[in-house]
Amino acid sequence: MTDKALRLGTRRSKLAMAQSGQVAEAVGQVTGRPVELVEITTYGDVSREHLAQIGGTGVFVAALREALLRGEVDFAVHSLKDLPTAQPEELALAAIPVREDPRDVIVARDALKLTDLPRGARIGTGSPRRMAQLNAYARSHGMDIETVPIRGNVDTRIGYVHKGELDAVVLAAAGLNRIGRIDEVTDFLSVDTVLPAPGQGALAIECAADNAELIAALAELDDPFTRAAVTAERSLLAALEAGCSAPVGALADLLADGQIVKEMRLRGVVGTTDGATLVQLSTTGPVPETQEAATALGRELATEMLAQGAAGLMGERAH
Repeated sequence: MTDKALRLGTRRSKLAMAQSGQVAEAVGQVTGRPVELVEITTYGDVSREHLAQIGGTGVFVAALREALLRGEVDFAVHSLKDLPTAQPEELALAAIPVREDPRDVIVARDALKLTDLPRGARIGTGSPRRMAQLNAYARSHGMDIETVPIRGNVDTRIGYVHKGELDAVVLAAAGLNRIGRIDEVTDFLSVDTVLPAPGQGALAIECAADNAELIAALAELDDPFTRAAVTAERSLLAALEAGCSAPVGALADLLADGQIVKEMRLRGVVGTTDGATLVQLSTTGPVPETQEAATALGRELATEMLAQGAAGLMGERAH
């Protein structure tokens, strides 16, 4: 490889810049080449509409992918949960590094935990998935909460709590970790309470499919367990024909016996945003050795969920 700088395409948000900076450092170490960040504005960054309205899937990704295809950048970093489930042939998912904490968290006033929130508490989130599960949890535990749709960056969202407009907001632990603000979390939500978005906490490093040299170098950063887990989760999402703004949660985790990883458990949930109806199922199988096996695990669970009525809970299905 030459020592010419590699150009990394990234969104401009503080979080995107932080996670791209961390990847740039790792890529610099494995390639021995300098990496420069190329900032790209996406439709999802400039639109003021709610994510569910602008389509959710791909709104943060399209501009980065176009820059890759035009050769303006050599590779791009995405939050995996923002990636559409269909992979364009011209682009390769060269690496999925070790996943951060996939859980959702609450930042609440007065350091409150979810179970401490007062009656009528207003909780902000832009995610139908979080709304569905929080409302279902509240119903089953006799809590009186109101979920309020919000969007904006981390500063904006936490600002609603500081200004007293909301009692709490729900965010992803991974994002707060990457920008050094995890100490503001007042409660980590168990995945038994709220299943994360498929791929949450994982990053995707993408480059042109015909750049074999770069693919081989980036592959050094790939974590096979993370890749198997998120492949199963995204396969579930794809088989439900749901976009990333649909109220679908999924998490694949590895079940270990001492040091030996024995099995993978995949859990999925879909529900109405008011929490009145949830379809929640899980399946356990051998740790997938191939992409095909991980994909099959997700597809099987989706089939079971559809048989239990999941399709009718997702509003409009994405195609």
